[in-house]
Amino acid sequence: MMKRFFFLLLFAAALCIAGCGKQEKPKLVMVTNATFPPYEYVANQRIEGIDPHIVREIASRLGYELVIQDMSFDAVIAAVQSGKADIAASGLTVTDERKKQINFTIPYVVAEQVVIVKKSSPVRTLKDLKGKRIGVQHGTTGDTFVAKNICEPERFSTGPVAVAALLKDKVDVVVIDNEPAQVFLKQRRELRLLKEPLTAEEYAFAIGKHNKELLGRFNKELEKMRNSGELAGIIKHYKDLNSQSSPVAADNGYWGGIKESFKLNFVKDKRYLYLLNGFWVTVKVSFFAVLLGIVIGFGTAIIRSAADQTGKFKLADFFCRLYLTVIRGTPVVVQLLIIYFVIFGAVDVDKVIVAIIAFGINSGAYVAEIIRGGIMSIDKGQMEAARSLGLSYWQSMREIILPQAFKTALPSLGNEFIVLLKETSVSGYIALQDLTKGGDIIRSQTYDAFLPLLAVAAIYLAVVVLLGKLLECLEKRLKRNE
Repeated sequence: MMKRFFFLLLFAAALCIAGCGKQEKPKLVMVTNATFPPYEYVANQRIEGIDPHIVREIASRLGYELVIQDMSFDAVIAAVQSGKADIAASGLTVTDERKKQINFTIPYVVAEQVVIVKKSSPVRTLKDLKGKRIGVQHGTTGDTFVAKNICEPERFSTGPVAVAALLKDKVDVVVIDNEPAQVFLKQRRELRLLKEPLTAEEYAFAIGKHNKELLGRFNKELEKMRNSGELAGIIKHYKDLNSQSSPVAADNGYWGGIKESFKLNFVKDKRYLYLLNGFWVTVKVSFFAVLLGIVIGFGTAIIRSAADQTGKFKLADFFCRLYLTVIRGTPVVVQLLIIYFVIFGAVDVDKVIVAIIAFGINSGAYVAEIIRGGIMSIDKGQMEAARSLGLSYWQSMREIILPQAFKTALPSLGNEFIVLLKETSVSGYIALQDLTKGGDIIRSQTYDAFLPLLAVAAIYLAVVVLLGKLLECLEKRLKRNE
């Protein structure tokens, strides 16, 4: 026995030593909005560009494994501030307002805000901007400058979306950073720049105020790269790479143009995978959120119905009413951001789980009222008859009331599940690449709004039709006993 015990101890020690010998590198989480070439963009299912290259190099030197998350631009600073990410790199301009929230590294490039117009536009100078419809990317310094000095701009989620609006004459001009503007001009020859820049600014990386040690180490490596000329080489490489003009498509007629557009949006670089992977994420989030919503909704509905019918459970009923008021009174995207940045702010939780919890809690509030409406629609005489037969209140609910209420509420429940499926399209705010986000990535690369949006809409429509058919079959099956 002693020998066996001794060998077991040696085996356990060997396992511990082996485990200690394979220590993984600590992770450095970077957030960005990858629709800003040449600084950050998606190519071949990977986020590339000036910012990712610089941060990858510095992370390697500091002994980190870099993890890059793509999210909405106006959420990247909040991610760093809340501790969900270590560094934000998204062509961030250093401003006094942002310095109050986060720390900036030393600047690594000087950029200019410029004005893009169509070649046929009468706008020639900055003075001509007065009275024009100006498009900007929401939350950028271009947005702030235009709002303070010219007029209230029309805000878009990304730069490519603003440029697409310009191409469709939805706005007259677009204000954006110079380097992305040069990329847009090379790829769309019907655009031009005004000669005079709107304003100049410095770019830097953002790090949370709580992470001063990382700031110091990062600045040290960034300074080395700048002094050695490596930084300038990286910037030049991506500027040259993205300055290549797109080939002008031959005029093959209407259907020929559709065919070329299909190849560009879905076949080239396997861009269809953005939709395929995004669809899988949407299905997972929707399915489990529906299950969670049903559990929460049924529980809430039963408590509220019992409180109304028996006068008991007043405290539980109060909390249920509070839950319904808060959830139904606030937008789902706000709830998603609060759960991600506040409730799970200090916890590293998978974003799919965060989305499931957020959408499940939101759906539960609506399911609760749908089920409660179904319960209240059942004639009171059925409860009285069940009680007179000796069944308890809960037995009567389980055996008599709820089966009928579920059948009555089924069409409304089906509608709620369909709404939930479409509500998951805001998952991109927390760097979750769902179906809608996949379409956005394609549009940011091709500047074509028609086919990517049509494909996303068609996929949602197909799923909704399938779900509707399944619910219809379930309704028919439940009616067989009538």
